[in-house]
Amino acid sequence: MAALHVIAIGRLRDGPEAALFARYAERLRPKLGLTELPEARGSAAEVKRRESAALLAALPAGAFAVALDPGGAAPDSAELAVLLERWLGLGRGVCFLIGGAEGLAAEVPARAEYALSLGRMTWPHFLARAMLAEQLYRARAIAAGHPYHRGGRF
Repeated sequence: MAALHVIAIGRLRDGPEAALFARYAERLRPKLGLTELPEARGSAAEVKRRESAALLAALPAGAFAVALDPGGAAPDSAELAVLLERWLGLGRGVCFLIGGAEGLAAEVPARAEYALSLGRMTWPHFLARAMLAEQLYRARAIAAGHPYHRGGRF
């Protein structure tokens, strides 16, 4: 398992979201790995339960787990850079867990050591992958002193 890894529900087909995710995943150091899990079927509650169980089953033992959760903390890019460097420094591998359209069952954020929100707006889970990959790339650029990040400019 890569030092940085995304475990996500759903298989991303070729298209702009996949291309954007791949663009940042390849540029990241360490490279961002991806495990895609199939979407579950059934009632909304059953889908959420099954998909959450699959995410937890795919999580390597000892990994530092970060659940993408709208109720989580919403650090700015510079704050995320500090967090990410701290997490990578643990030497455990950092896994980001992204649920499907029904979201995460309570067991996922309970297992995670950190709950990360991409903001209060609702995002498609495929687009969330690309947004996460870009922010991880930005965080690593900030930590390296690279000029990619232009904080404070709007």
